Amino acid sequence: MLCEFFPRGYARYEVSPFAQELEDFGGWLEATGYSRQCARGHLFRLRDSLERFSTAKLGAVYTVAQLDAVFGTKQKRRTSARRFMLYRATERAFQRFLTSRQRLATAPVDGPFADVRRLYRQELLEVRGLSEDTVRQHDRTVGEFLSHTILAGQSLSSLHSADVDRYLGFKARSVGRHRLQHVVAHLRAFLGFCRMIGQIARPLEIIDTVRVHGDELPPRALAWPIVQELLRSIDLSSRSGWRDYTILHLMAHYGLRPSEIVSLRLDSIDWNGRTMTVVQSKTRSTLVLPLADQTITIIQQYLQCRGRGSLYPQLFLRARCPTGSLTRHAIADIFDARARQSRFPIEGYSAYSLRHAFAMRLLERGIGLKAIGDLLGHRHLGSTCQYLRLDIDTLRDVALPVPTQAHT
Repeated sequence: MLCEFFPRGYARYEVSPFAQELEDFGGWLEATGYSRQCARGHLFRLRDSLERFSTAKLGAVYTVAQLDAVFGTKQKRRTSARRFMLYRATERAFQRFLTSRQRLATAPVDGPFADVRRLYRQELLEVRGLSEDTVRQHDRTVGEFLSHTILAGQSLSSLHSADVDRYLGFKARSVGRHRLQHVVAHLRAFLGFCRMIGQIARPLEIIDTVRVHGDELPPRALAWPIVQELLRSIDLSSRSGWRDYTILHLMAHYGLRPSEIVSLRLDSIDWNGRTMTVVQSKTRSTLVLPLADQTITIIQQYLQCRGRGSLYPQLFLRARCPTGSLTRHAIADIFDARARQSRFPIEGYSAYSLRHAFAMRLLERGIGLKAIGDLLGHRHLGSTCQYLRLDIDTLRDVALPVPTQAHT
């Protein structure tokens, strides 16, 4: 494998004490979807870092802190910004490789009540089957809650419902209600676990959840002229530019959700029938949309720039290594990045603002609410009726006249 990556200079890698580590890492990089050029860079930086770190051992289990030491994060900050960025990228890739080999040690739990929190993390991972990222979010909430509510020297048994209420009141001043829902869920799970293991006698996990109403605020729709200016501002000289332009065009002109964008495949486009098949994520229904000539031209130009030789069936792929399909979260990042680059006053808007702009265009053209709801994939008509709150002209027409008192 190493001789394939470095046909001329592979000898220096094969004589390295970490040759097997480099061999395994190179195979993982290739299988994961990294390009040959990108993989060569990662292998070079890994060999350089491991050989400079005196206590590194072949096949060792590492912690995140040890990886920072291996890659010399503090020293790399003194070099150029690009060099530091490249070594950080290799560190992240090597961390994912170690995770796949079960060689990345879980960071030790410190802070208040570390023993109980360690048991709770084990419960979440091994019994409930939560991901590492979700467990970290739980532990972050629990650590803040314990630090905020329990004084030094006190035990968990000293907790009262008033302490929980005070913490939630404190948290409500800094986060929104959607985030506060997650905080309540984390506390419920932790306090219930503490009562199960006998650390708490009171049923403190009985906490009223925060109510969030989906229609309490009208949707934030971008004005159509700004949507057009945003699309025109995208630089089409690169592959990522064409990809982002095509994604935002489909959201603005067809009202697609981010999850529906990333689920599009190459065979979703019927070139003969000039249609696009979309699987709507919420209703689980299949929608066949006719494609305008402009949209077909845009998709064709994007595919020419993307290249048709990819092994992935998804329509939209990552622009950077490792190659693969996008996630719905990446669509939000694409919109945010293009909005910043456009320098238009659209702060506070999201990728869904393009979908809302599409709905408002249909409403302004006299399309019925039922048809709009079907195109958007709404389960209930009430979700579509929210756009009426933005259509001031329609509301003005249906407003009742103000009664006046007749003068005698």
